[in-house]
Amino acid sequence: MFDIKLLRENFSETNAALAKRGKDFKLEQFEGLDCRRRELLGEIEQMKARQNAASKQVPAMKKAGEDTSAVMAEMKELAEKIKAAEPAVREVEAELENFLMKIPNIPHESVPAGRDETANVEIRKWGEPTKFDFEPKPHWDLGEALGIFDPATAAKITGTRFMLFRGAGARLERALINLMLDLHAKAGYVEIMPPVIAHERSMIGTGQLPDKKEDMYKIEDLDYYLIPTAEVPLTNMHREEILDGAALPIYYAAYTPSFRKEAGAAGRDTRGLIRTHQFDKVEIFKVARPENSYDELEKLTANAEKILQALNLPYRVVNLCAGDLGFANSKTYDLEVWMPSYNRYVEISSCSNYETFQARRAGIRFKDGKDRPEFAHTLNGSALAVGRTTAAIMENFQQSDGSIKIPDALVPYLGGMTEIR
Repeated sequence: MFDIKLLRENFSETNAALAKRGKDFKLEQFEGLDCRRRELLGEIEQMKARQNAASKQVPAMKKAGEDTSAVMAEMKELAEKIKAAEPAVREVEAELENFLMKIPNIPHESVPAGRDETANVEIRKWGEPTKFDFEPKPHWDLGEALGIFDPATAAKITGTRFMLFRGAGARLERALINLMLDLHAKAGYVEIMPPVIAHERSMIGTGQLPDKKEDMYKIEDLDYYLIPTAEVPLTNMHREEILDGAALPIYYAAYTPSFRKEAGAAGRDTRGLIRTHQFDKVEIFKVARPENSYDELEKLTANAEKILQALNLPYRVVNLCAGDLGFANSKTYDLEVWMPSYNRYVEISSCSNYETFQARRAGIRFKDGKDRPEFAHTLNGSALAVGRTTAAIMENFQQSDGSIKIPDALVPYLGGMTEIR
């Protein structure tokens, strides 16, 4: 949740920082709600102070033989007024919390200004875009021709924008998941196999709710959702905990299927593996100390890049501008892989630092010795989106006869298979 102290003590600066996102969040509403809350609490405190004074006055009056009926009547009246005022406090506090839940994270100072993806800044490139001496095909045509994709059967089972992998296609997905998890294990990540259903409280903790409610699959009549990413269960593993500061940073990696409605997708993105409603993904996640979190972001991004390098896939790293940042993100690097059918780079990973934003919502704190607990920083990244990686391999490693060469790093995971044909 948004840090209420920032708004109270640095309202103008906070408003200006959020304005980098290119949207008016009407923060003036906060001032009105917060002022009303303070007024109500002040009135209640004054009544309680008078009530306490009167209660101390009664014994002395009784001892002196004085009539206490007027004081007792006043105490009763005060108790009734306090009781009547408390619902108003709860109501304004609920409005204030609801307002704060809808305010996004403040962009880090290193995030470029800009309203949309056109203002994103390229940081570096690795490899050169793949060139062919024949007309390359998109991965969806290659997959169907090779018999390793079967969207028609998937549609029969579920509907459009789902994929059924067959034979070598299924093996390729599984091989990629294993390669990714193995490389992350070598980098120090502890592998987790979490639930793929999470309740509403967990979704609120990571910022999926209420911001992305329309993109989520909710289970009817229950406060359960299919997860859009393993970020949700990994973050909530430490919800409402105070961690040992000496144990930070914590590194986790998890493979899960993920589910998103992708309602806004259109055009060629709706074909193949780029935007499906269910997709495989390996996620890496960290809980870090605030003073180290941006160093940890660079390391996390490098861990995601290592997968692309191992597969010899050309890519670039982009620093997202403020207007293109996710709701909960303070800073994000996107990894974009070269896709010949698009003739451009396409996002395959987002690596983000959320600073204390998620930790406040989920109650994740740490402490050193007898120091007071403070909120940790959380970070995560796709490493990688498996379906998009499959698509990138197929397009970049396709051969003139329609077969697919297997990247060397995957050959041991495929029992020595070097081609799909």
